Amino acid sequence: MVKIIIPGELPALNQYSNTERSDRYRAGRLKRNYTAICSVYTKKAMHEGLTVDGKIDIHCHWFVKSKRKDKDNIRFAIKFIQDGMMQAGLIKNDGWSEIGNYYDEFSVDKDNPRVEVEIKEHEES
Repeated sequence: MVKIIIPGELPALNQYSNTERSDRYRAGRLKRNYTAICSVYTKKAMHEGLTVDGKIDIHCHWFVKSKRKDKDNIRFAIKFIQDGMMQAGLIKNDGWSEIGNYYDEFSVDKDNPRVEVEIKEHEES
């Protein structure tokens, strides 16, 4: 199973919202930059054999430096990850037809913060 592994922490919702309030152009740059970062690591996973056929479920394991940020704030970064997946060409779109369910797991790793993204075929229930 090939995973997309994105090193470091992605911006949380509060950080993005504060940037948006202070300077919408800077917020746009922030979104473009982190989308591009996610795209690079998606392409790396694709080079290692990650492929998608049909609708998918996304499992994110968020490894953060500390418990200072709320989990819902952290998982906001799924937006950057999905847009990066589209930019890399792994998925065509991030709508209801392409994305099934999301699963999140959270851990603290102060020495190696990262996001590990596992893609699975969506199973209809």
